[in-house]
Amino acid sequence: MPVALGYTLSSEEHGPNELVRNARAAEDAGFEFTTISDHFHPWIDPQGQSPFVWSVIGGVAQATERIRLGTAVTCPTMRTHPGIVAQAAATSQVMMEGRFFLGLGTRVELNEHVTGARWPGPEARLEMLEEAIDVLRLLWEGGYQSHQGRHYVFVHQIGPEQHPFLRFYSDKVLPEL
Repeated sequence: MPVALGYTLSSEEHGPNELVRNARAAEDAGFEFTTISDHFHPWIDPQGQSPFVWSVIGGVAQATERIRLGTAVTCPTMRTHPGIVAQAAATSQVMMEGRFFLGLGTRVELNEHVTGARWPGPEARLEMLEEAIDVLRLLWEGGYQSHQGRHYVFVHQIGPEQHPFLRFYSDKVLPEL
């Protein structure tokens, strides 16, 4: 199997415009893909960044032509409802003209606790992630959808009109998605 070389866009260490420039430079240098972290907080205070990942992805879409880009990783459970992630990922896939991939995971409390909600244990987070993936797939079917689950509810939400196929990647939480 051929090796693909990628570049990591560290949202904790760079502002949004610098991240877009770095993605363009990675493409110019011949990297095949890049990943971007999706954190609300930097890991440590001196890093001092963490721009909103979905805005940066839009900038990268406009600044590049060939390189693939994916989140590493987005947590569609606590901070961001999976219905919003479905819309953001489908929009990113359209703007990237098929070069976007969605990395998903259960995350750590450092980056997800900002809503003030109770932080669940590992088993509950895995259960939430599994339901969130079901929600994503349902919404990407298109049309009006409703869901009444254990963790997520939405009524008559329209799936993205353009919902191209997105590949799922996981941070080793699920064996196959």
